Formats: sequence, structure tokens, C-alpha cells
Amino acid sequence: MHIRRNDTVVAIHGRDAGRTGKVLAVFPARGRALVEGLNLVTKHLRKSQDRPKGGITQKEAPLSVANLMLHCPHCKKGVRVRRVREGDRKIRRCRRCGHTFDQ
Repeated sequence: MHIRRNDTVVAIHGRDAGRTGKVLAVFPARGRALVEGLNLVTKHLRKSQDRPKGGITQKEAPLSVANLMLHCPHCKKGVRVRRVREGDRKIRRCRRCGHTFDQ
């Protein structure tokens, strides 16, 4: 996957297109990622001991990683990434400016 937890990403498609957020979790088997503040869905909560009145809350739902691009701080936009071998490990680099995402 080109996206990992704690990355800053840009949504390129859907109702949140153009908005950025931090990746909270990645689900590689499903090809989805949970991004802070993006793809908010309404959840209705049943009455219980903790919530005597019940209620309606909003929470993030997973997005397809095909609709996300890594946000480059130098380019100030969503960019494609290149995997470059440095020593014994592969790191991700911005295709436009060469900024390294993995430290």
C-alpha cells in the first residue's frame, strides 16, 4: 500500500474531494483507510445506561485508498509516490520534488 498510518493524505474523489486528513488506520485486506475528518457518517445510538437519551453522532468510515493521495508538504498538494531502495530498505519519495516520506 502507498499509504500508512499517520500519513497526511488528500481525498481526490467523492464528497470530501480536496480535503486533507491524517490516516488513523489502514485495512490492507479490504483496500481501505480510516482518515480523520473525512467520510463522516451519521450513527444513531440506542438508549442505554450510559446514554439515557440516546443520540446521533458522527464518526469516520473507511475510504478506498484508490481515492487518496499522499500530501507532500513541499509541493503543497497530493502527489504520487516512488519507492526507492536506500541500503536495505525501501522508502517512499515524492515524484515531483523528491521529498522523503519515511524517516
